[in-house]
Amino acid sequence: MSDSNVKLADDRRDLIILGGGLVGMTLALAAARAGITSHVVDRADPADLTAEGADGRASAISTASWNLFTNIGLANALESLGCPIDSIAVTDGMQPGRIDFAPKPDEGTLGRMFANRDLRIALFDAAKDEPAIAWHVRTQAVRRDRGPHGVEVELSDGQVLKASLLVAAEGRQSPTRDDAGFALAKWEYHHRAFVAGLFHDKPHGNTAWEIFYPAGPFALLPLLDDEQGRHRSALVWTVAEKDAAGIAAMPDAMFVNEVSARMHGVLGAISLSAPRMSYPLRFHHAGKVVDQRLAVIGDAAHGMHPIAGQGLNLGLRDVGTLVEVLSEGMRLGLEPGDAQLLARYETWRGLDSFTVMAATDSLTRLFGIPGKTASAARRLGMSAVQRTPVLKRFFMEQARGMSGKLPVLLQG
Repeated sequence: MSDSNVKLADDRRDLIILGGGLVGMTLALAAARAGITSHVVDRADPADLTAEGADGRASAISTASWNLFTNIGLANALESLGCPIDSIAVTDGMQPGRIDFAPKPDEGTLGRMFANRDLRIALFDAAKDEPAIAWHVRTQAVRRDRGPHGVEVELSDGQVLKASLLVAAEGRQSPTRDDAGFALAKWEYHHRAFVAGLFHDKPHGNTAWEIFYPAGPFALLPLLDDEQGRHRSALVWTVAEKDAAGIAAMPDAMFVNEVSARMHGVLGAISLSAPRMSYPLRFHHAGKVVDQRLAVIGDAAHGMHPIAGQGLNLGLRDVGTLVEVLSEGMRLGLEPGDAQLLARYETWRGLDSFTVMAATDSLTRLFGIPGKTASAARRLGMSAVQRTPVLKRFFMEQARGMSGKLPVLLQG
């Protein structure tokens, strides 16, 4: 390049990862542990993302995803910060006929709940000390070139990065995916999720609640007590888009009253512990997730309803699979951008991600059918599951992320 403002980064690396969020940074760390080097590019300032109160969201980390975090060395930093999910109560509007998913004591938990902020801090702290990761923050890609011999990305701060493979981990609005022309199967649910943190009088007993109402699911997810010993849970409340503006405009006291009415007193009196946020719910699934020297992972590849809490976990399965495919190929002398390796990654992930997403979408539609007949049919089905150990075990394995062909990093 002739422009004197352009600075060529002096080290060509194996990967350029666009997006340093939960999925992108986990990929960089998992790759580093396998001896794969990366440039990570993120337009945000890490200090903003980890500031107190900046993000009240929490994520359910499945057993398989916890295995991944353990295998890349994050368990010590995270162990004390996650609340185990010992059971899940599923109910149709708090009417009789609920399902209780509770593993036996020797089977471990159904997952753990973490504040997103705590996950970010652990990832960012580990990345800062990892020489295999070159971290570029407060900047973004203004040019992406992919050719037969490698990829080159020019950043808004003038640097030019070079690597063998470009990975798009930029989230749902991924410009890299869109520039590559990947077709998306997508639709609107015409629902909006309201997310908040709650304090409550009664302990949650490490139980997650999934309460289905005709307007959408209402989830209460257990968090650890705070420093003052106050009981806490995360709320994900799905409402019809036509009602969302009214709910968003409610003062906090009115919002708390509406939430409390839907909880039927299961956790006692409640108050807000973290700011309210909301976002529209959409489904999207990229028909292909690789192209010449390009792989698309996480929400850039697939976005779904939060009904089963599988969004981040699906992205972490992408991470484990991609690292396994690349490291095996590199041991055979292939470079990370090799077309055979990318084809293997796409085949492996395609069926698994589509299966999880189709099941999630079907669940959303099934529980969204209004009327007493539909509710009675659902409760009948739930009672049958409650009485059938084999079915309960199947659903618990799905929740833990331990089904299907798992990459080694997720196997424990």
